[in-house]
Amino acid sequence: MKTIKQLFKFGIVGIFNNIIALSVYYIVVFINAKWYLWGNILGFLISVLNAYFMNSKYVFKNKETSDSKKQIVKTYIAYGVSLGLSTLILFVSVEILGISEKIAPFISLMITVPLNFVANKLWIYKEKCKGV
Repeated sequence: MKTIKQLFKFGIVGIFNNIIALSVYYIVVFINAKWYLWGNILGFLISVLNAYFMNSKYVFKNKETSDSKKQIVKTYIAYGVSLGLSTLILFVSVEILGISEKIAPFISLMITVPLNFVANKLWIYKEKCKGV
């Protein structure tokens, strides 16, 4: 039951983070559509920092500050892998499959969001989730 609650809270945090990331992405695309990959990277950098704070305090309730630096590094590594995958999906969707750069991020989210939850649950906040 605890994992289901965490998944639900992770989804809520994820919606907020994706609003941040997509807002930045669409602002950059609005300025110049050819910069869509840069928009994805900038949105990532801003939203991952927010994800770390929200997941630490709201989803996985990390109260230990001694692991904070380690966890933020793990967060950027995990989400960095997700960024690489997301960027690859965007590139293939837009450049190879001809999908609109306005729709392609949603295809990416369907793949990266579940992977991010697993990384958070089983790696970043592993110590807090034992016995679940």
